[in-house]
Amino acid sequence: MNLRIVGYCVLGGLASSIAAMGAGHFGWWWLSGALMAAAYVPLARFGPKGWGVQFGMIFVSMFLVAGVCTASEAAMFLPGQSVEAWRNLKGAFAMYLIAAAWLAVLAKVLKLTEDSGAYPDRRSGMRAVGAVVASGFVYVLLYLVFGSITFFLFTKQYYPQGEQMARSYGIWLWVIQLGRGILMTLAVLPLIYTLRMQRWPAALAIGILLWVVGGLALLVVPMGMVPMQRFMHIVEIFTQNFPLGIAAVLLLRPKKAEVLAVSV
Repeated sequence: MNLRIVGYCVLGGLASSIAAMGAGHFGWWWLSGALMAAAYVPLARFGPKGWGVQFGMIFVSMFLVAGVCTASEAAMFLPGQSVEAWRNLKGAFAMYLIAAAWLAVLAKVLKLTEDSGAYPDRRSGMRAVGAVVASGFVYVLLYLVFGSITFFLFTKQYYPQGEQMARSYGIWLWVIQLGRGILMTLAVLPLIYTLRMQRWPAALAIGILLWVVGGLALLVVPMGMVPMQRFMHIVEIFTQNFPLGIAAVLLLRPKKAEVLAVSV
């Protein structure tokens, strides 16, 4: 199993390396894809058994978290690149579509999916809606605290107009961040509900996934930022997305004994 997981990550990186055909940096793009593949190992092992369902979950989470949420942040604070950021979503859509299909096929071919025996309870109805919204507010708090610390102590030199731009949005800055937190939670909601893992392991897996897909995998490619700038953003996104993933799972999967349920 360990060798098959390594193969899943190594081969999984090839899909993202397609971007190197136009942008160069093949090795970095492969590493980016391999990191994304590693983030989806829990889904490949303990997610739904059908490759089509896995494909859908991977694509939706990749496109929304790495594509839409990243583009929205760039459009807000890099006005000179806002048009390009949204235009790049078309290319991202195609690349993530290919990457998701490739990872789903690899999981099937390598026979990674197995039954862990854990079938957790899950919130439904208005309690689930409330948990999703609460996750969004958790993200706003994380963004306020750790985003401010990172900006004022480390990255302000790279964005001299950043504070002024943030103030110009007024209350809408926090409405947008609330929306981003809710969107990221919804993007991984199918994984939260179908991973056959116990509560805390699932929380760690989703937290890592949101960090890797929403920041680490994108920022390892040396394009547009100096190394220290990229490193600080990697740390910043970890402090925001990783706790968001943990909070989302803990809110959406109540602390109860694992119960038997029908496998997806």
